[in-house]
Amino acid sequence: MSNYVIIVIILTYLAVLFFIAFLAERKKKSKWVNNPYVYTLSLAVYCSAWTYYGSIGIAANTGIDFLPIYLGPVIAAPLWIIVLRKVIRISNQNKISSIADFISLRYGNNRFLGALVTVVCLFGTIPYISLQLKAVSETFEIMSDNTSYILTNTFHDSTFYVALILAIFATFFGTQNADASEKHTGIIATVAFESVLKLVFFLVIGVYITFYLFDGTTDIYNQIATIDNLKELTTLSGLEDGFNWLFMISLSFMAIFLLPRQFQVAVLENNREKYLKKAIWLFPLYLLIFNLFVIFIAWAGKITFGNDVNAEYYTLYLPLEQGNSFLATLVFLGGFSAVISMVVVSTLALSTMVSNNLIIPYGFLEKFIRSQTERNERYIKNIRRISIFSIIIIAYFFYISFSRELSLYSIGLISFTIIAQLAPSFFIGLFWNRGSSKGAIIGIIIGFFITVYTLILPFTLAAYSGTDNFTQYGLDGIAALKPYALFGIDFLSPPAHAFFWSILFNLLAYLFFSLMFKGNYRERNYAEMFVDSRNFSALQDSALVWKGEAYVADIKTMLVRFLGEKKATRALKLFFTKYKLPVDTQLADARLINFSEKLLTGSIGSASAKILIDSVVKEEQISLTEVLRILEESKENIVSNKMLLEKSDELSQLSSKLKDANEELVNKDKQKDEFLDTVAHELKTPITGIRAATELLMDEEDDMPQEIKKQFLTNILQDSDRLGRLINNILDFEKLETGRLSLDIRNLDIQETIKKAVANTQHIAAKKGITIHIKNFHHFEIDYDEDRILQVFTNLISNAIKFCEPESGKIEIDYKLGNEALEIAVIDNGKGIPTEDIAYVFDKFYQSQHQNTIKPEGSGLGLAITKQIIEKHKGKIWADKTVKTGAKFVFTLPISYIV
Repeated sequence: MSNYVIIVIILTYLAVLFFIAFLAERKKKSKWVNNPYVYTLSLAVYCSAWTYYGSIGIAANTGIDFLPIYLGPVIAAPLWIIVLRKVIRISNQNKISSIADFISLRYGNNRFLGALVTVVCLFGTIPYISLQLKAVSETFEIMSDNTSYILTNTFHDSTFYVALILAIFATFFGTQNADASEKHTGIIATVAFESVLKLVFFLVIGVYITFYLFDGTTDIYNQIATIDNLKELTTLSGLEDGFNWLFMISLSFMAIFLLPRQFQVAVLENNREKYLKKAIWLFPLYLLIFNLFVIFIAWAGKITFGNDVNAEYYTLYLPLEQGNSFLATLVFLGGFSAVISMVVVSTLALSTMVSNNLIIPYGFLEKFIRSQTERNERYIKNIRRISIFSIIIIAYFFYISFSRELSLYSIGLISFTIIAQLAPSFFIGLFWNRGSSKGAIIGIIIGFFITVYTLILPFTLAAYSGTDNFTQYGLDGIAALKPYALFGIDFLSPPAHAFFWSILFNLLAYLFFSLMFKGNYRERNYAEMFVDSRNFSALQDSALVWKGEAYVADIKTMLVRFLGEKKATRALKLFFTKYKLPVDTQLADARLINFSEKLLTGSIGSASAKILIDSVVKEEQISLTEVLRILEESKENIVSNKMLLEKSDELSQLSSKLKDANEELVNKDKQKDEFLDTVAHELKTPITGIRAATELLMDEEDDMPQEIKKQFLTNILQDSDRLGRLINNILDFEKLETGRLSLDIRNLDIQETIKKAVANTQHIAAKKGITIHIKNFHHFEIDYDEDRILQVFTNLISNAIKFCEPESGKIEIDYKLGNEALEIAVIDNGKGIPTEDIAYVFDKFYQSQHQNTIKPEGSGLGLAITKQIIEKHKGKIWADKTVKTGAKFVFTLPISYIV
């Protein structure tokens, strides 16, 4: 394929990306660009040319050794809910614009630490960008069939122009705003689009090779088994391989958090913390799908070409071998997508770090202080644009000098190992407040130099000297200092070996110097806020220690220089409103200083923001004793406020309970009055009847016929019985309430007791034409007081008779054996119990408000007495809520009664 055709394809593809980014920026609040799927796909910037091409090379030569680089992120993903959410929360609170800002802020806005992290990220990322340029260059040559071309002039190198195009694209969309903490919606949308594209094209070539060129996975497996020792390609060869896998998984685990591009998309471009819930399973799924065909493509290429071509580019060679240029072009575009997304996001992140942590704090700060707002914004944007160009050009020359001799895989591991030196200060600093800037700085420097010595220096010296004496014999011929076998450890691969020693000494130095040298009060402030991120908002106001003299007017002047009059005035107005301060406040406190630093952080970085604010305030040094005293007072205030809040809540709850109790007492008092009125009425009715009948008998004794006299005497007897029952009910209830009623427990047949109860109430039911039916005729002998249980049955049956319709009423009595208890039910087809009454029917003094009579027919004690009797028997009684017609009362009696 012609070079010009390929360049046209590249330019057309870039134009599509420009258009997508432009649309996304215009509709940055749309759900189409702000959703968990776009966020998750942007995380796939992790899958660069290394994934697209390098993994196949490793799979072809060493089998499954390509997997650890993906297992680390898969293991890390579930921890995002804990670690990454914490990082996102802190970054949003402080307008963090890079990982250098984040680590610098954790250790008190330490300027040197921010610069050191930036340098480490540059050394770690520039080789990685050169890896991408190497992939573009080599695939370009394969597509144009110029693999034998020897480069004589940089300006004749197509890779140089591709690098320039990438730089222009990144510059245009990455430097729109001076505030680097703002979201780059356009770039993220294009990264998500490219993530879909590279996955689809990789799956297409995987299916084509596996199922079109070969007869499926089984066919590839059977053929590769005859060529290579399959066992070596598919298994670990021993403990040494196990250690290599462990260190490679650990390395990739750290990289998914610490790579500048991953920090950019995962933390700084996150719009909602809740997106993490989707990402923790969708991103591992993406990696799994991406790697489905890697091993089969690698084996297919090995079967077809042997060792004649570079195994990393089997995805291009195989379709080109079949004359399928279209499919090869799709693969090339997929690889180019992987390259451009990585380069753009990485240079965006690095340019921010370079401007905010190197150039501005170490050279341009004085110039910014003297300039005006518009000029400052222009300076910041130009610094970042120059940084992007410089980084890509440096990466290009690294590619020219070194990358041609190295594989994509080895270049990637060099970058990962360098970036991993940030791990102790990053991860431990999130959860251990004793970590100090001195420990972080010394640890990173030691780890970085060990990495240089054990990994970078050997191939650099070999490239320039043409010999590997340094690798073979070590520094000055000392065997213990061999770069690939430091202190005699010679069974690890060079990247795993470098990672092990560098991270070990880094970690030990961090812990040792953190314990030996405590951080200053500013470090301790931020350490508390980072570790206790749940209470971050409260801590940054109450636990920030500052002592000195500062004026609002001076701080505002500084803010105006970088934010403009409008933004600065609005920000200060919001601050005064939030803390309920008068707008004419003259003296600034710790809160305003912290607030102002955060406003400037997005534009010039946390270290520079601190320097600028320090230039207009007179801060006094505070001794550690004073710091601890202030922090202790703050904590005491927090504890006191918490206790007061808890007491307030308790008082509110008590007040609510007292109100409810008072309402209940009023209600009970009202019920009691009605009960006494009812009892008085019930007592008065039989007494009145007895008195009237007696007077008539006395007055008309001689003239009254014998039959009428007998009737009057019968009425007197019935009224006397009624009066006696009423008095007995009141006495029984009083005894049950006070616990003075003793039970006469005997072993009896419940069937016989039910028959007696029915016989006692049958004549009342017969008068109303109501039938009573016993459904169960089995005999159960249990322990109970028969008189009291008869009283229960009588009350329940009488109630049922009372509420059943005459002539059509039916009452059923049933019982069954339950769990260690006999369950007895009295069911009727009467009026039923209103829903609102069910919870109260067993309360003393309670009577239904729906009896359709001015005065209830009973005293309101029947069911209350019934409940007391059943509970005295260690049983339970309730009204069944599920019955829709009539009423159903159920009670239980224990099979084995315990007094």
